[in-house]
Amino acid sequence: MDYIVINGQKPLNGTVNISGAKNAAVAILPAAIASNGICVIDNLPQIEDVTTLITAMESFGAQCTLTAPDTLVVDARGVNSWTLDDKLAKNMRASYYFMGALLGKFKEAVVPLPGGCDFGSRPIDYHLKGFIALGATCVQEHGAVKIKADKLRGANIYLDCPSVGATINIMIAAVFAEGTTIIENAAKEPHVVDTANFLNKLGAKIGGAGTNTIRITGVSALGGGEYTVIPDPIETGTYMIAAAITGGDVTVENIIPKHMDSVTAKLREMGCAITEGGDWIRIQSDSTLRPCEIKTAYYPGFPTDLQPQMATLLCRANGTSTITENIFEQRFRYIGELKRLGAQLKVEGRMAVTEGDCEFTGTRVIASDLRAGAALVIAGLCAKGETIIGGVHHLDRGYEKFEEKFRTLGADIKRIQRDG
Repeated sequence: MDYIVINGQKPLNGTVNISGAKNAAVAILPAAIASNGICVIDNLPQIEDVTTLITAMESFGAQCTLTAPDTLVVDARGVNSWTLDDKLAKNMRASYYFMGALLGKFKEAVVPLPGGCDFGSRPIDYHLKGFIALGATCVQEHGAVKIKADKLRGANIYLDCPSVGATINIMIAAVFAEGTTIIENAAKEPHVVDTANFLNKLGAKIGGAGTNTIRITGVSALGGGEYTVIPDPIETGTYMIAAAITGGDVTVENIIPKHMDSVTAKLREMGCAITEGGDWIRIQSDSTLRPCEIKTAYYPGFPTDLQPQMATLLCRANGTSTITENIFEQRFRYIGELKRLGAQLKVEGRMAVTEGDCEFTGTRVIASDLRAGAALVIAGLCAKGETIIGGVHHLDRGYEKFEEKFRTLGADIKRIQRDG
C-alpha cells in the first residue's frame, strides 16, 4: 500500500480551498437514486467514498456521468434493483443510506450491514426502528438487512439519541410515506440540513431540518434538479488545527464559518488569532498554545470527527488538557500510534488526559481510520525529523488531494506509491 512521508517543523502558510463535504455527499448520492429524474450534483469531493458510491449506484441501474471532476450527473430513471452487493457495502459506512432510498422508491431494500472506519460499535437499530414505524418489516439474516413494506405511512418517530445516520435514513424513506412524518430529537448537523435541502430541490416537502424536530409531508415521486454540496467542515477544521500546531498563518476558503463555531471557539481559547469573512477563516498561531477542555457532542457541539486532530494539538499545549469522547466509545484507538511519535496521553474510559508540552519525533506509524490518519499527519507536520505513515488508504476515503493541499501551504509531504 502507499505511504506518506513528512519532514516536519515547517510552519504552514498560505491559502487552501476546501472541497465538498464528505458526510453530505455520501448521503446525497444514495438519496439521488430515489429520484425519477436527472440530478446534477456539484462540488462533490474527489474521494474514494464517492467513487465507491458511484459504483454502487450504477449497480442499481443508475447512469452516472462525471461532467467535471466535482460534478456528477445521475440519471436514476433506469434504477431497477433494490439489492446492494456485499463487497460494496463493506467498503464504507454510508452504504446504509441506500436502505432509506430503496425502501422509499421500491418499498423494498436488501442492504448488507455496512463497513467503514472501526472505532467502536455503531449499530443501526435506530434506523430500523424508524423504518418499522413507517410500516416496514426488517429482518437481519446472512449479514444483510432485508426491509419491505406494502406501503409507507407517516408516523411520529422519537430518536433516543440524535443519530445523524438514523435521522437522514428515516428522512429519505419518509419522503415517500403517505401523510406526515415527524422526527423528534433529530440530529442537527449541517449534512442533515444539506440532505434535506437536496431532497426538497427534487420535490420533497421537508421542514425543520437543523432543529430538533423535522416534519416531512409525503410525496408520490421525486423529480430531477441541480444541487451544490456544502463545503466540508471537518476538512476545514483539519487544516485549521494543522495551522495551529505548526505556528502557521493559513486562510481556509470556500467554507461556511458558522459551521466552525465550536472549533473556532476552542482554538481562540488556546491562543490562536482567528479572523472570519463571508466564506473564509484565517488562523494565525505562534505555537504558544494554552490548554483547554474538549468534550465531543452532537452539533452544534465539538465534532467527534475532529477529536483525534484536536487531541494531537492539545499534546503541544502548555499545561494539562482533557478530551472527553461522548459519541464513540472506542475512538481513542489511534492514541497508541500517536504515542509512538511522542504523545503523552493517558486514557481513562471515555476521557484522555495530556500534560502537554509534548515533543513529537518522527517515526513509522499506521493510520487505523480516516480521522486517526489526519491526526498522525498533523503530528508529523510538527515532528522533528521524518514521519512515515502507512494505512493512507483511509485518508483517501475522506480527504481530497490531501498531500497536494498541504504542499501548497509549504509542508514537506509526499506520497510514496508501492507496486502490487
